[in-house]
Amino acid sequence: MRKGRSNMADEEEGVAEGAAKGIARIPAGEMSTKGGRVWTVGALERALLERFPAADAESWDRTGLLVGDASAGVRGVAVALDPTVAAVRAAAGAGANVLVTHHPAFLDAPVAFGPIETGITGPGAVVFEAVRRGVALMNFHTALDVSAPAARMLPGMLGLSFESILDVARPASGKGYGQVCAFGAGEALTLRQLAARCLSLFGRPPRVWGDMDRVLDRVVTATGSASDLLPLCAQRGVSCLVCGEVRYHAALDASQAGVCIIELGHDVSELPLCAILAKEIESIGIGDGDIHILDQRSNWTVPEAIRR
Repeated sequence: MRKGRSNMADEEEGVAEGAAKGIARIPAGEMSTKGGRVWTVGALERALLERFPAADAESWDRTGLLVGDASAGVRGVAVALDPTVAAVRAAAGAGANVLVTHHPAFLDAPVAFGPIETGITGPGAVVFEAVRRGVALMNFHTALDVSAPAARMLPGMLGLSFESILDVARPASGKGYGQVCAFGAGEALTLRQLAARCLSLFGRPPRVWGDMDRVLDRVVTATGSASDLLPLCAQRGVSCLVCGEVRYHAALDASQAGVCIIELGHDVSELPLCAILAKEIESIGIGDGDIHILDQRSNWTVPEAIRR
């Protein structure tokens, strides 16, 4: 999906399978690199930019290294969805001096920096903590969103067949937002059944718009904020959008136009992207024992889900 400022077969199967296992911590170990290469923070950034080019990102976005010394050696890499103070501390505690995230630490530069304990919140506290603990911050946000591995992540996890990109933002490469998908041959699911599949897969009850007994045909998946995709879904006869989140009035209008919506939760839809980042970091030569995926599933919960 195109985010606003407010907010292939075996390989695809492997990514989907790894993401579906949840956001688990990969145990720490002594730094190991293929071929004995010594990695610097800057070299790690350049290698990841080859996979998620800054040119693919939105013009308002920030991509790559935001905080830290590019010449410093890499002692370990932590991966998370969000660069929070807690994530910086967890990375440092695991012996990692690089935190690679999907979301950037900031879009607009912070106006103040200081410890979170003093009442400074948000990016200013995150940047302060990262500098204090010697943890470099780099992210690959919308550049990751439009990448081929990310485009095939949700379809693969949901057992759907990826067909095309709904909103092509980069015509030269065909990259963009929203994945048009179909069910397997002979398979037909109702909105209720697809919503149940989402609940079973992610362990969080989604918010659902539409007739639960409607039989679906063409489905679009999108991570994160996806309100901008709703008009296109209506125009192209998409029966259901499975996404992270949509704005209320946009969802209301689209549902009246016949587009069913399954809202997973912004973070719920994007946490599996951490598995993609970790896989790419490992593929460039960082040993898997030096990659730590931080568990950020407990930021919020649904009381009904924990009722005893």
